[in-house]
Amino acid sequence: MKPTPPGWPRLSSAIYCENAREAIDWYQKAFGFEVELVVDAPDGSVMHSELRYGEAILMVAEGSVEREVRFGAPLRSPKAAGGANTQSLFLYVDDVDAHCAQARAAGARITFELTNNDYGADYWTDRSYGCVDPDGHLWWFSQRLRNPAGHPPPP
Repeated sequence: MKPTPPGWPRLSSAIYCENAREAIDWYQKAFGFEVELVVDAPDGSVMHSELRYGEAILMVAEGSVEREVRFGAPLRSPKAAGGANTQSLFLYVDDVDAHCAQARAAGARITFELTNNDYGADYWTDRSYGCVDPDGHLWWFSQRLRNPAGHPPPP
């Protein structure tokens, strides 16, 4: 497998929000993302953006019932789809307890309270929480507490 372009992860995600500019501000405040790029559409909405959290990249753009179908499929916020999610986003963080407190203070709706998930000695233990952002996207955040037997411990 060839390496990815410099600075890009193997996988990134794009999400659509009713007001992408407000969502981008919220992702910075609630989750700690840093904005790398915002591209405006001719109508002033956000056509494309790139937010970074460590090596992860999240692309955020405007998506609503009023916008045309792009890329051969309608692109919508969960708000415009009755709250339905067809994916969830997962991100490892350094201090999941502090991250949860920050997200909660910013108004994230916590759907799964902080919990240690121990999958046994052959697997791992993570501490995780789940939440929904203002547009209805489901997020999971975790901190590795223990790696599988025979693997180095988390930093």
